[in-house]
Amino acid sequence: MKFEDYPAAAAPPQGVNSCDQCALRRLDAFLPPSGEELQAIQSFRVGTRRVEAGSSIIDEHRPSPQLFTLYSGWAFRYKTLSDGRRQILSFLLPGDFLGLQDEFAEGQTHGVEAVTDVTLCAFSRDRLWDLFHAQPKLGYDITWLAAREEKMVDDNLVTTGRRNAGERVAMLLMHLYRRAQRVGMVRDGWVEFPFNQQHIADALGLSLVHTNKTLRRLQRLGLYKIDAGWLRIMEPHALETLGDYFERPMRPTPLI
Repeated sequence: MKFEDYPAAAAPPQGVNSCDQCALRRLDAFLPPSGEELQAIQSFRVGTRRVEAGSSIIDEHRPSPQLFTLYSGWAFRYKTLSDGRRQILSFLLPGDFLGLQDEFAEGQTHGVEAVTDVTLCAFSRDRLWDLFHAQPKLGYDITWLAAREEKMVDDNLVTTGRRNAGERVAMLLMHLYRRAQRVGMVRDGWVEFPFNQQHIADALGLSLVHTNKTLRRLQRLGLYKIDAGWLRIMEPHALETLGDYFERPMRPTPLI
């Protein structure tokens, strides 16, 4: 497919006709932009896209003409080998900025797939330099978001390279729960958890059988519950200790 084969950006979701109406901007998780920066982001945005669960947001094998901010739902970045084996590089939540890696690499670096139905704010890749030039502070914010994504990939490398199976699962559960909690996705201690065991195995570099055994063992220990696609952390301190997860409180981040 060519660039023009991508679906056109849709009208913004109801109630999000402009960036200053964005519900995410009311969360403490995100830094408030200045009025001028907000106008620049609005000008940079070309619309929104809605993508159904299981569908591609960015195809691994072709460049995307657009960059995205995930507005609602869950997604993940991944790479596949020639025989079909897949490595999930990172999970994506509302507020995450998608697609920047391809701007600085030869060839396509990854694909992005929706786990749930998602809504995304779309931006024109061709206008990225204009934004950097006109709004250096926003350019710095985008660079900061890229560095944050790199840190999370570094953490995932440590997990797959050095943690054992139980530690890997504990780390992933706590990491996803804390990130979801930060953006207001936790309800009465439960967070939507639309991932199956294959997602977890592909993220942690484990076999499906080993993933299943490890999840069942930790659940029998009473450390967490998953019920009808929802996750509850029962013993957060125990999971954090097992996974060697001692992140500082997550600081507010830019929102493009």
